[in-house]
Amino acid sequence: MSRDTTPYIFVNADPQTMVEKLTAKYEEITQRTVHPASPEKLFIQWVSAAMVLLAEQINFAGNQNIPSKAVGTGLDNLAQIFFIKERPAAKPAHVTLEFTISEEQTFSVLVPVGTRVTTTDHSIVFVTDEDVYVTPGETTVTVSATCETAGTIGNGYEAGQLSTCVDLFAYYTSVTNTTMSDGGSDVPTDDEFYDLLLLGQDAYTSAGARGAYEYYAKSVSTDIRDIVVNSPSPCVVNIYAVMKDGSLASSEMKAAILAACNDEEIRPLTDQVSVEDAEEVTYNITMTYYLSRDSTESAATIQANVEAAVQEFIAWENGRIGRDINPSKLNQLVIDAGAKRTVITSPTYTVLKNGTVEDPNTADPEDYIPQLAKIGTVTLTNGGYEDE
Repeated sequence: MSRDTTPYIFVNADPQTMVEKLTAKYEEITQRTVHPASPEKLFIQWVSAAMVLLAEQINFAGNQNIPSKAVGTGLDNLAQIFFIKERPAAKPAHVTLEFTISEEQTFSVLVPVGTRVTTTDHSIVFVTDEDVYVTPGETTVTVSATCETAGTIGNGYEAGQLSTCVDLFAYYTSVTNTTMSDGGSDVPTDDEFYDLLLLGQDAYTSAGARGAYEYYAKSVSTDIRDIVVNSPSPCVVNIYAVMKDGSLASSEMKAAILAACNDEEIRPLTDQVSVEDAEEVTYNITMTYYLSRDSTESAATIQANVEAAVQEFIAWENGRIGRDINPSKLNQLVIDAGAKRTVITSPTYTVLKNGTVEDPNTADPEDYIPQLAKIGTVTLTNGGYEDE
């Protein structure tokens, strides 16, 4: 979903048109010809410049009343007429930590709420969400933790990277994160906020509607690119998410989506909500491309452009759940990048399931599991120049 940000023109602010109109009106009133180098001409141009600036300000102010064209605080003000009301704040990432003590004890060992854990270089800090105890006879305990800094900056720390405890406690030996940190979200950009405003219109009802579930799921993080919601059987709701980098949602992100959509004040009482993984379909790229000697670009520039075009194709393919694997799109991007022609051995055109079922009575359970394209190997061959 994208919005048309082309400004609507309320007042013509073209400088040349403004000068022509002022010149014609001056000559009509004074019955004198305005010559190019005359003082009158210079004065008219000065007045015209001031009027153009005023017209542009009028156009900008007018566009702040159109949701698809408003920006910044203008869009924030318009949000008051939508379901969301205000731009979501940045959200911190979450992670699961495991603490280990030196040896088994005959009593419970407290890991206090607020215990801070960081990386070896102290670049980020996570804080435990609650008091937990290592029970007698055990040496480990797990607890959820929240990043001190809101935003996507806390996402992506792999298991084992958070290994330094800042606030030591009795019998402490070590700590590590058992999941990848995720769920952090930056303040939505204007385009992202506009998309949320539109999705939010479905949220006036409960999350029983597909669009409502999509809204509540996508509002969890601005890092979510696409959401698919379906119901393979009565009262069962499955949610699938793909991130902006083309990856499936992590365990932490799936937990955050489930928490948002499974809230008793949001979901219908009878719905059983779960967040699942789409089926990844791996494809390879094997392509030879040829150059034309008539090209105005150098061979090195075209090669770099082709490689960038391939990366754009990969991002396009896994940017949406259920998007077919389409080599024609790859050919288009590579030709636009400056190649004369391509020979694409793989991928071949492959239809992927998007999780939408037209006739539930004849559908197979597998039809409800959407698919996501995933890149495997990439083999590009520069075939060099080819005579016309």
